[in-house]
Amino acid sequence: MDQLTYDDIKAATDRTTGHIRPVTVTPVERPERPEQPYELWYALEYMQYTGSFKARGAQNFIQAHREAGTLPDAGVTIASGGNAGLACAWAAQQQGVRATVFLPSTAPAVKVAKLRGFGADVRLVGAEYAEALEACEEFAASSGALAAHAYDHPLIAAGAGTLLEEIHARIPGLDTVVVSVGGGGLFAGVATAARQHGIRTVAVEPENSRALNAAIEAGRPVDVPVESVAVDSLGARRATALALHATRENDVRSVLVPDGEIVRARQALWDQRRVAVEHAAATALAALTAPGPGYRPGEGERVAVVLCGANTDPGDLVHPAEN
Repeated sequence: MDQLTYDDIKAATDRTTGHIRPVTVTPVERPERPEQPYELWYALEYMQYTGSFKARGAQNFIQAHREAGTLPDAGVTIASGGNAGLACAWAAQQQGVRATVFLPSTAPAVKVAKLRGFGADVRLVGAEYAEALEACEEFAASSGALAAHAYDHPLIAAGAGTLLEEIHARIPGLDTVVVSVGGGGLFAGVATAARQHGIRTVAVEPENSRALNAAIEAGRPVDVPVESVAVDSLGARRATALALHATRENDVRSVLVPDGEIVRARQALWDQRRVAVEHAAATALAALTAPGPGYRPGEGERVAVVLCGANTDPGDLVHPAEN
């Protein structure tokens, strides 16, 4: 399956309502940019269970398999270095399902502890994600566990798309939604739902981690080098076919931003709002704040920026003078 439909998003909404936190949106005063007269909102998805939007896809994935009778006794398994594993373990615990999560041995102890707190069987394998993924695939084949994926699955992407449904309901007349892109699960879901409502989607990637942008140029998913301050969440080497298809069917703009502007946008969120998010979340905002082409809304345009995750160490946001 290389495309999502709005029916997929609606089905995911029905499954996940009551099991996830509805997104909070807030209007943003912009005294620093009075020359750009557009309306801005932040979608505070970093307040979601497990600290990121991935809880939506994980819930949809597990519940859909339960409905279909395809959820095995061995439970679910996933390889992850971060947010996807946490979301899968949390959703599995919520649904009374066993979860086995494979991480590289270099994974931070705090993430390992949090996963175990969700009741997951955590297995540390190898020094890199690729080795953990190989072990996960072998485990799924031998145990019969259902293999989940961080982003490359239609149920995962459809779950992420429920976020746009909520944003649309909370911001009447929304023109544009701005999202960060890694492998493309969040983007594919959001863009599919946005098309239904006549909303433009701006897909933002770091300049040196541009899997979707490169796929658009090539006309097919291609491997790209990955080197960015946001690589922990936006470090996919290849965008999904689902994401590429969404760029062809919808009103989509692809924007690249340099790492320095990502860092500045993240710091500005802390300095001005006391919001601590991942570099991946700040990537979306950088499309509006960075000099150069970026994305420049028109006069009166209503824009929502998705702040998609907060699994970060805020220590580097606090300047010495503030201590």
